[in-house]
Formats: sequence, structure tokens, C-alpha cells
Amino acid sequence: MEVAMTRFDYILNWRLKAGSHQFPGPDGGTCINEAAIVAAGFPYQSVWRVDMMPRCFSRPICRLAMLLNDDADDVQRQRLLPFVTRLACADTPEVERLRQNYINARTYRTPLSFEEGLTVLEGALAIGRQAILLSEDEVSERLDQAKRIPEPATPDRTMMGKIKEWLGIEAEVV
Repeated sequence: MEVAMTRFDYILNWRLKAGSHQFPGPDGGTCINEAAIVAAGFPYQSVWRVDMMPRCFSRPICRLAMLLNDDADDVQRQRLLPFVTRLACADTPEVERLRQNYINARTYRTPLSFEEGLTVLEGALAIGRQAILLSEDEVSERLDQAKRIPEPATPDRTMMGKIKEWLGIEAEVV
């Protein structure tokens, strides 16, 4: 795993966190699947369920990655960073069933340790189509760009805010 981590130094400033996130923020601050979406070249989006992922992402693999991400502690979670660029590997329905069966056969026992989960994730990724490997510069730029996009303003959802919106009146800046 040490060799894999050195190949991904360019994304080490991205911080994986548990759960879904509205916006990545300056330190990354997303789950593994949200980071994978950006790394694959898609616009940032929150991911609450695996079926929200673009079609080019393997559902069984993303489901396992989400489970590992959310169950890990902060230190363990960062060890998932090398997998960010590998999740966009959806294959035929038959291959996706093989991946799901592989995962199910190895995760039926609970609790699954983080180390065991990483081994299962690596094994599932070896089945079928592999993600297109991107250059370090390309992935780094995509992740950095997502952190630079300003966080969308939260609309004023008070009654007064709604009335102003209906009337086309600009909200006051506080």
C-alpha cells in the first residue's frame, strides 16, 4: 500500500470525511464517492445513495467504498484516497453481479475490519473493466478546481425571504 500512496501524493491534501457533503470546501471534505465523481471529470455533487453516482461507476464497488468510508476513523479513511480514481469502472450487468457476489461472499461476517474491507475492495476492483487511469496532473487539477469553486449561497427560506423572492426583490446582505 505504501507504493500506491506515493503514486497519489497529488491528492493527499484532499480530506475524505464520513457522510455526504453539500460542497467540498478548501480541505476537500467529501466522501470517497463524491471525490471520485470530481476526479472522473464530472461536476461536484453530493452522494447520499450509490444510485446517485454517474452510470460509469460500479454500484457494488461504490457501495463497498461508501461503507468503508463511513465506518472508518479519520486516519483509516485517508487510506481510501488511492481508490478515488478507480471507482469509475462499471461493466456489464453480468460482471457487476460477479462483483456483488464476490463482495457478499467476503463481507457476510460482521463486523468487517477496515483492513479486510480494503482487501475485498481491491479484489472487487480486479474483476472486470478497470477505470481509465488519469494523469496525476489531471486529477490534481480537477480536485483543486472543485475546492476553488465558491460554495453556493443558501437561499433565504424564511417567509420574508420567500415573499421577496416572489416579488423579485434582492435579499439584503448582512
